[in-house]
Amino acid sequence: MKLYYQPGACSLSPHIILREAGLDFSMIKVDLKTKKMENGDDFFAINPKGQIPTLLLDNNEILTEGAVIVQYIADQKPDKKLISPAGTMERYHQLEWISHLSSEIHKGFSPLFFPGTPENYRPVAINNLLRRFKYIDKVLAEQPYIAGEHFTVADAYLFTLSNWAPLVQLDLSDLVHLKDYQKKIAERPSVHDALKAEGLI
Repeated sequence: MKLYYQPGACSLSPHIILREAGLDFSMIKVDLKTKKMENGDDFFAINPKGQIPTLLLDNNEILTEGAVIVQYIADQKPDKKLISPAGTMERYHQLEWISHLSSEIHKGFSPLFFPGTPENYRPVAINNLLRRFKYIDKVLAEQPYIAGEHFTVADAYLFTLSNWAPLVQLDLSDLVHLKDYQKKIAERPSVHDALKAEGLI
């Protein structure tokens, strides 16, 4: 498999899950501004959406959308318990978190990364994100991982998104449970290796 990625972007989530699953894969860096791959080729030829993450499977099929990609990866190695079996309430709750993170947190960052966002809207976007992260902090006060008692695909996503906070001057330092959680996730060997491979540490 090949993972098309940009360092530190949302592609970090499936990158972590690929390593957690122990699957064989290679990585191709994409410049999202120019839509060029590291060899200079047009990324639109791989993914017409022009977005990462993109996963090229061994049968040459393409998967896009991070929420789908992490499910696919996790389902290849069910013994790793990165996602619960299909049809179980545990899986639906894990997907509930993936959906919440995608719609409320991930998209909440978008105006802060977009250069055309009016300056007077930035505090609104920051406050919206802070409110969401405060809710997550309360959840993490009650359980070790975002979807329950063990690491799942939802944790790789939350870790990735929470690491964007310093990039937009979003101060999460008062959220002690989230900070402890970030430290715990960062110490996982797969996460450390992913961060190192992307040049983030």
